[in-house]
Amino acid sequence: MMDFTLTDYQKEIQEKARQFALRELAPGVQERDLSEEFPMDILKKLGDEGLIGLQFPEEYGGHGDDYLAFILVVEELCKVDSAFGIAFAIASTASTGIYLFGTEEQKQLALPPYFRGETLSCFALTEENAGSDAGAAKSTAVLDGDEYVLNGKKRYITNSAVADYCMLIANTDPSKGAKGLSAFLVDLKNTPGVSIGHVENKCGIRSAKVAEIIMEDARIPKTMLIGEEGSGLKYALTSLNAGRLGVAAQALAIAEGAFDIAKKHIIEREQFGKPIYKNQYIAFRMVDMEVEIDMARLLLYKAVWEQQNGLDFSISASKAKLACSNLAMRVTTDCVQSMGGAGYMRENDIERLFRDAKITQIYEGTNEIQRLIISKSMFR
Repeated sequence: MMDFTLTDYQKEIQEKARQFALRELAPGVQERDLSEEFPMDILKKLGDEGLIGLQFPEEYGGHGDDYLAFILVVEELCKVDSAFGIAFAIASTASTGIYLFGTEEQKQLALPPYFRGETLSCFALTEENAGSDAGAAKSTAVLDGDEYVLNGKKRYITNSAVADYCMLIANTDPSKGAKGLSAFLVDLKNTPGVSIGHVENKCGIRSAKVAEIIMEDARIPKTMLIGEEGSGLKYALTSLNAGRLGVAAQALAIAEGAFDIAKKHIIEREQFGKPIYKNQYIAFRMVDMEVEIDMARLLLYKAVWEQQNGLDFSISASKAKLACSNLAMRVTTDCVQSMGGAGYMRENDIERLFRDAKITQIYEGTNEIQRLIISKSMFR
């Protein structure tokens, strides 16, 4: 039975994350958007606050397996700075794959430092010709004695330019295509032959570092194979299911943040001798947005509830990602319109949220892919 009441612990975490975002993220968010600098110092503070690893067991430095608490943190961070929030969420996606499928050695290597806010991780699947068609990845991993030799190039990898560890997908048997893909834990900063290529100049989430990972005869120990050879795509898609909940939370938060800014503006702004919210059209538009935000939140929290209770949440995750990201684009567009010229100016946070919203419809599986996943479930 679903209970829509947050526990006392979840309320405490939500408020703690909200205050953290206002105190640590809000003061410099506009400057980071311009400079495109990711604040590793703030990530360390997030770890010091005990806000990383909420969904992982305490034995690895986590805080006890509460996935909704994690989603609430993503939501509060992204209301203020969605670039920082998604960097945090993507690192948690990689951590999920390592936790579910990695060895004890791999877990101890990658998880505790991230939960303390000392390191950042990324998830590397996408390539130039392997985006929505994830199984088409061509990067290779050839076993040579006790090492794998990696070659290839990953593209559009969030966090890669500043990450320490990476859950990376490469092909150990190209003759098998997607069934030859395997997963590896790669130390990005200390592996000869691994380098960071082009750092992307993005429309939104500008302080989140998105870049290429280049592998040129890079050697990693055989012990860094995650799970079994040939299971990499399965591991990746399982991790992405959890990642979609993080992106849905980011998108929901962008809509919530934009709504709050626009609501304040239309209360304070006067035209023709009255606050503009007294114009029925504007008031009704805000009502519709609030209802849609509540609907999307319930869809997201339902998917999280299924995940938390060990149910198959893959379809619900796709629905939540689809609904919340479309909501983010629609709400930010309408909020900019409601604020007129003020909403279009870069010094206003709503303009940044408007730019940040678009990517939520694209990464962690485009919304077209989400529709494909959902439709296959509907008509099988």
